[in-house]
Amino acid sequence: MKFHYHILINPAAGSGNAAKTAEKIIQLLDDGDYTYTPYYTKRPGDERAIVERIVDLLSSWSETSEEEHLDRSFHLLVVIGGDGTLHEVVNQFYTLDRQLPVSYIPAGSGNDFARGIGLSREPEKAFEQITSAVRPQPINTFHYEEKIQEEQGIILNNVGIGLDALIVATTNASTSKKLLNKYHLGSASYALYLIKAIFTQKTFPILVELNGQSLSFERTFLCTTTNIPYFGGGIAIAPMADPKKDMIDLVVVEKPNLLAILRFLLQLVRKKHTQNKHYKHYTSSRIRIVSVVPQHGQADGEAMGERSFDMNFSTATQYIWYADKRTEK
Repeated sequence: MKFHYHILINPAAGSGNAAKTAEKIIQLLDDGDYTYTPYYTKRPGDERAIVERIVDLLSSWSETSEEEHLDRSFHLLVVIGGDGTLHEVVNQFYTLDRQLPVSYIPAGSGNDFARGIGLSREPEKAFEQITSAVRPQPINTFHYEEKIQEEQGIILNNVGIGLDALIVATTNASTSKKLLNKYHLGSASYALYLIKAIFTQKTFPILVELNGQSLSFERTFLCTTTNIPYFGGGIAIAPMADPKKDMIDLVVVEKPNLLAILRFLLQLVRKKHTQNKHYKHYTSSRIRIVSVVPQHGQADGEAMGERSFDMNFSTATQYIWYADKRTEK
């Protein structure tokens, strides 16, 4: 199969690390005599404008007509940036009602999506996974609809209300994140603001509807709906989550007192937090979460603001073009 790679580059991702990653990838493309066209974002929102401009050039994928792709050039979009960049691209696909495969070379701060699906966070290795693949991988994502603000879209990683969202909001607005990214320590910026968030995040009530049940939590500290095990740059909040399964994982942590939550965080570091009695885990293909008391929210590592939420989630599928080395013999 012959490829034409359309390279969408967000040079600002990872506080500028994406620009360096793009240089490496373009050198590999040139050295391998690949056919490609680069596109650079200059400001927030450019991802969507670029996708809208080139969407008709991109090739769709059908399992039933896989042999047809062997006879013509396949035009594949490759995103170089952070999880937020990929989020914008996939959501523009959704807005345009187009089902298209996409590939990804992670170059952000957290890179949780790549970590969750088995895509290398080293540019050269990720490039090899993309160029060696002969078909895309179906990855479970989820669709959300927020009734209060009348928003909807696709989530690749997770949506959080409470602690993780407060950390995201604080970290994304900080200057230390840029400094840590400079030394390839972007994930550490989340940990840096974790302690502060523990002392400032207050408990709040939520209502959850799933699997025919209505559940009420009065002292919620963290509420995360996720497709992958990780958030915050590699913290395995839901180690049982599997992006290859058509399910959504929900984690709710209640905070009875400060000592208990510090114990939970210690267990989280040791990856024993699922045994904590305040840790609640659920799975379903459809979930509704209502948070009346305004809280910080985050979607795929991007702040949603401090507000009330009434969100419905349902499973969806996005094709990601790469070879998953974990499943290969």
